[in-house]
Amino acid sequence: MPLRLGLPAPWFTAPTPSNPEFVFDSAAGRYVLMLFLPGEAEARTAALRALAARQSLFDDRKACAFVVAPDAGLEGARDLRGLRWLLDRDGAIAARFGGAPHWLLLDPTLRVMASEPIEAAAAMLDRIAALPPPGEHAGGPVTAPVLIAPRIFEPELCAALIGLHEADGGAFAGVSSDGGERTIPAMAPRERRRDIVLTDPELLEAVTVRLERRLFPLIKLGFGFEVTRVERHLVSCYDAAADDAVFDARRDNTTPGTAHRRFACSLNLNAEFEGGDLRLPEFGPATYRAPPGGAVVHSCALMGEATRVTSGRRYALLSYFYDEDAAKVREAYEARMAATGPAAA
Repeated sequence: MPLRLGLPAPWFTAPTPSNPEFVFDSAAGRYVLMLFLPGEAEARTAALRALAARQSLFDDRKACAFVVAPDAGLEGARDLRGLRWLLDRDGAIAARFGGAPHWLLLDPTLRVMASEPIEAAAAMLDRIAALPPPGEHAGGPVTAPVLIAPRIFEPELCAALIGLHEADGGAFAGVSSDGGERTIPAMAPRERRRDIVLTDPELLEAVTVRLERRLFPLIKLGFGFEVTRVERHLVSCYDAAADDAVFDARRDNTTPGTAHRRFACSLNLNAEFEGGDLRLPEFGPATYRAPPGGAVVHSCALMGEATRVTSGRRYALLSYFYDEDAAKVREAYEARMAATGPAAA
């Protein structure tokens, strides 16, 4: 049977005409319509014609659509804005969604809003046309699970960290990419910031003391999570003029080498910039910013982005937090990598 109301949709990776490994959960943040095609030619044609007639509903902002095709009989199909074709050769994707041909509507957090039989195309498409903006899908404002904590660093420490970055200049940040059993570094064209790894002993000590005394108790209070480990600290610069600075939406714990990460922390070091705020698109268009010396903390499982810096330079300290249970996950990964060859950078 199709998934029932309120259930989370399974996540998967599948090929499309333009992407050999499309990650389905990256579609979060808008309404998602899925069409599971029947094998019978007449019913298939009718469903595709109904979708084509209402393609204007799918702009990749309010909504997007996925056609799950059970075979390669769609040679002329191509991905369009708001419409993608997922090739499901062995039927594994359809099986995880109930197996039967049908229409399925998901909310911006990829939970089921509605399902209709394959013959009810008009009813489903009319429902989508009447939907409010994604940020109002709950019937009112949706609040993201974000902790904003001011007064973590003094201005003097912020200035010292900025000075360290200015003296070095930093290097463009990469991202952690899933290479199967190994996490590999990769560059992404829309992820533009310059980082340095904080290694100065005195500054590291100053940062550690303040996080432990001022921020970690708030994380315990707000999230019920006790931080015992920090992966690393980056001093980062998003430069509007030089780098067209932006960092696109992604999850921070979806590869084997990042699965230990529990919370991401972005601590602003200055205020002389515009843009550059945190957005969690699964919870609407709202953005979040801490004052200079303040931190924004959110779960690494959420899709998060740094909006484009449109003016000035944004300096921030970026860190990942985890605990002893997660440390075992990281240690197991590093042991596997040590046994199979040199670890990725």
